[in-house]
Order: sequence, then structure tokens, then C-alpha cells
Amino acid sequence: MLVTVKHDGPVSHHQSRPATAQTARLRDGLRVLGIGIRREPRVFTIAVVGSALFGALTVADAWVLGYATENALTPSLREGEIQTSALLVACALFMGVALVRAVGIVVRRLAAGIMQLRMEAHDRKAVTRQYLALPMSWHHRHPTGRLLSNANSDVEAAWTPIAPLPMAVGVLVMMVVAIGQMLLTDLVLALVGLAVFPAVIATNLVYQRYASPLQRDAQRLRGRVAEVAHESFDGALVVKTLGREAEETARFAEQTSALRDALVRAGRVQAVFDPVMEQLPNLGVLFTLGIGALRVQSGDANVADVVTVAYLLVMVGFPIRAIGWLLGSFPRSVVGHERVSRVLAEREDMGHGVGRLADRGASGHGIRVEVDALTYRYPDASPDADPVLGDLSFDVEPGRTVALVGATASGKSTLTTLLTRLVDPTGGEIRYDGVPLPALARGALAEQVAVVPQTAFLFDGTVRFNVALDAEHELSDEEIWDALRAAQADGFVAALPRGLDTALGERGTSLSGGQRQRLALARALVRHPRLLVLDDATSAVDPEVEQRILAAIRGREGGATLVLVAYRLATIALADEVVHLDGGRVVDRGTHAELLARDAAYADLVTAYAEDAPEALDPEAPEVVR
Repeated sequence: MLVTVKHDGPVSHHQSRPATAQTARLRDGLRVLGIGIRREPRVFTIAVVGSALFGALTVADAWVLGYATENALTPSLREGEIQTSALLVACALFMGVALVRAVGIVVRRLAAGIMQLRMEAHDRKAVTRQYLALPMSWHHRHPTGRLLSNANSDVEAAWTPIAPLPMAVGVLVMMVVAIGQMLLTDLVLALVGLAVFPAVIATNLVYQRYASPLQRDAQRLRGRVAEVAHESFDGALVVKTLGREAEETARFAEQTSALRDALVRAGRVQAVFDPVMEQLPNLGVLFTLGIGALRVQSGDANVADVVTVAYLLVMVGFPIRAIGWLLGSFPRSVVGHERVSRVLAEREDMGHGVGRLADRGASGHGIRVEVDALTYRYPDASPDADPVLGDLSFDVEPGRTVALVGATASGKSTLTTLLTRLVDPTGGEIRYDGVPLPALARGALAEQVAVVPQTAFLFDGTVRFNVALDAEHELSDEEIWDALRAAQADGFVAALPRGLDTALGERGTSLSGGQRQRLALARALVRHPRLLVLDDATSAVDPEVEQRILAAIRGREGGATLVLVAYRLATIALADEVVHLDGGRVVDRGTHAELLARDAAYADLVTAYAEDAPEALDPEAPEVVR
């Protein structure tokens, strides 16, 4: 298997970094935001326009306040008479500015929300597509809970800054205009008020330094909590039957407590940061009022100028806080995006050609299977350990039924995953109709080969959906019923309240194990595969029904090649040939009768399965009823 790992995500967490970690986090956070802007430029522009409108009109409030102070309030106090006309004009200006500013707020919030939700939806779909594209060998190395965390909380964390971003960008307009007006109104007071800016920058740098590792730890623990929860829910039957509810609760509590502590530590830093960011602009206002009062007394400024500058400084404090919120969300955002990017950057290319197998109608028979010197070793196995499969070779003629028989850990299930190319061998090759599997185009195997595992998985949908899946609208009811009849599932499906349209619930929990297995078998048969691989797929079905199922499969038009992992003698006796596996190697092959006569280990093995059908040991016994 060709395996290449490539990290080409937008935020490369292992690439060279600038001198300080704070600068690197700021750079990576801005880069994440840049991705969002490039994906949704129109929505972002609308959000920024709305925010800029809000910012500009907020600055206009300062001008209106100064106008009202100079033309309505001060003359009224000086002359002892209300200036009605000036007051009405000021009220009209205040109302007009407030109305347009409200429009800007609505536009900004709506567009920013749309942008954030689109970013999250985009990444969740990308992560899901990646999960489905990566081979099973990759999934074996990654816990399901962690994958759920990547697709959920990590994606959400990555795009948390998108919501305040348009506001932060838009209020820069407010800041620029407000600072310009402050400087024009009173240069000294403006410089006094703006002296808080270096303190704001320093506070943000300190926060980034302490918050980033805490957020990284919290995000990791979120994934661990999801892993433990998924294991507990998936293993609910084991937990309940063994009475381990208290132990599982304690195990989950341990992880959630660790996450709680990590979030509390991060919250403490946040709790210090937020008030400081809130108060720094207020300190600037206090200094401005103090200096302004002295300048009014000395005649260097008037009251209207002091009020205008103080109000503008209050408004400048809002952009400062908005930018602070944005920068404050960077640590968690960068961590979340790194975790998502790590998944999207994974590359485990099994390699595909352009070849295809003949369809069933054109070939008129099953697939010829050739297994040549096949070797397989698990990727994480010790170099000194024996391979799971070693130099394994056999072939199956089209339309024939071959039973794979062997003791536990003899490599039977591993061989079925190789036959369906869920994993690639470490040596040797498998050929279908003379074509090596890597030479087939992507999806070509799924068109002609079907596998039914021992553990049947059913989706939370109707019987019709579970049998037809994506071909639900292409298959007729008669085709679905034909597959159900072959799988001996038509009887119990017909007895369901709504037949094919009966909802089965999550994992088909409303059905028995044997019923679930038969529906999974019908799902494979409805596609008329030329090769059907059954990995003990009828273990939950009683022997009589199993015989009818296998007889129906063998009797279907076209005659699919059938490879089945078998334990029951009644099943083995139906096979045209038996391949005896031991230690990942073929130790013998032939008919059931031939192996009984010459292979003592095989005879001992099948004897262990003979209690339910001892007559199958006798090659001269009457044929099993089918």
C-alpha cells in the first residue's frame, strides 16, 4: 500500500515559526480568518459594510452630541431658556443616526452568522468526505470518539472568530474616523486618551501566551471525552450485562473532570483578560476628563470639545474591545483548525487504475478469483511477529462456492477484508478475472463485489432504505422483495406494520440479530454481485434457514461466485470446495469429503462444530435438505 502523508492545510502547525509563539499564533489566527474571507467574499463584504455603517454612524453620534451640547444644552443653561428649535434638530439627528445604525447592526450580525455557519458546514462536510475516503487501515488507528470531536467541536472552535471578525474590521472605520476627529478637536486630549493603546496591545500578547496552551489542552480533552462517551454508548450491552455502570460512569467522570479543570484554568485567564480589556478604555476616559477639566479652566479648551473627545474615546474603547474579543478567540480557533487540518491533510492512497470488471449481464457468470502468494502484516505489528497471512494461494472458478475453514486467528476475516480491498496486502496479489485489484478503477469493486460481515449494521431508516440505500429510487419493489426472498427475510418484513416502509430505528434495534443479518444479506443480493463474500454472515440464523439462504443464493440466475467463512457443518457441506487455513496459510484444499479423509486437523476442527449436524461428517449421508 502506498502511504504518503501530506500537510498542505492552510495552517501548518509544524512549519517554521517566527521568533515568538505569540507572533506565530497571531499569524495562524489571521490565516484561518483569511481562509473564511476567501471562501465567502460576498457575505464577508456585506457584513463589513453593515459593520462600517454602524461604526460611521456611531462616530456621527459624537458629532450630534457635540452639536446638541453647543447649540442646545449650553445656551439653555446660560440663558435659562430651552432652545426648542435646536433641541428638536438634535433629537431628529439622534433618531436618524440611531435608525441607520440599527440597520447596520442587523446586516452585520445576519451576514456574520451566515458566514460562520457556512464555514462550519463546509468543514464538517470536508471532514466527513475525508473520513469516507480514507481506507479502513487509517480508521483502525483513530478512535471514533476523536473523529466525532474533529467533525464537531474542533470545527466549531476553528470558526468561532468569524462572527466577531466583520465587526472588528468594520469598527476599524469607526476607530480611524473617531481618532481623526479627536485629533482635530483637541490634539492634547486625543493623545492623552490614546495612550491606553500600548497597554491594550501588551495585554493581548500576555493573554495569547497564557491562553494558547490551556485551550490546546482543553480541545484535546474534549476529544478524549467524546472517545470515552462513544465507547460507553457503543458498548452499552456489555456495560449493562456485566454490571459496570458505576465503573463506566467513573471513567467518564474522570475525563469530564479533567476537561472541567482545563476549562476552569482557561476561564481564569479569560476572567482576568476581559475586565482588563473593559477597563483600559475607561481609564483613558478618566485621564481625558481630568486633563480636559484643567484645560477648560485654563481656557485652552471648551466644554463641548472635552465632551466630544471623551465620548469619542468611549467609542474607540468599543473597537478596542471588539478587536480584543477577536484576538482572544484565536488560541482556541488555531487549535481547532490545526486538528481539522491534520485530518484533511491525511493521505493514504491505496492506488487505483482505470480497469473495470464485466457486469453480470455481459459476463453471464461469477468472477474468477486468484489469490497469489498473499501476505499481510498489520501496520503496527512487531517486525519479529509472524504475518497474519503468509504466502497464501488459491483460486476460485466462476460461479463456484468456496468455504474458508480454520481455527480462531487463522486469518479468515483478514482474508475477506483483502478480497474486498478494504486493506491492501503487504505482499502478493489478488486478481479478479485476471485483473489485479490495484488496476481497477475506484468504485469498480463495489459494482461487482459485495461483502456481508458477521456484525450486520443497519441505518436509522426504513427497510426499503436499508436494502436499497442510494439506489432506493432506481430499484423496484419487486427487485427488493426478490432479494428479501433470497435472504429468507420476506416473511418477517411482510409482517412488519408498514412492510418495506417500516422504520427500524438506530442500528435496527427493533429486530433480532438473525433478522438484521438477513436484511444485510438482502442489501448485498439486491445489487446482483458477481462475487459475494460472507464472513460468517448467517451466524445468528438457525441452520435450517441458513441452508435455504445458501441454496437460494446458489440458485439465482447468473451464479455468483461465493466465498464464505464457515463454521457449521451444514454450511461447509454446501460448498463446492473447502480451503483449510491454519496460521495464515493454506494447509489443504478440496471437497469436504476429501479433507475429512486426509486432513486430520480439519477433521478435528469440524468435529468441534458437529454437535448440531453430526450427519454432515459422513460423506455418504443423505444430502442435506435445502
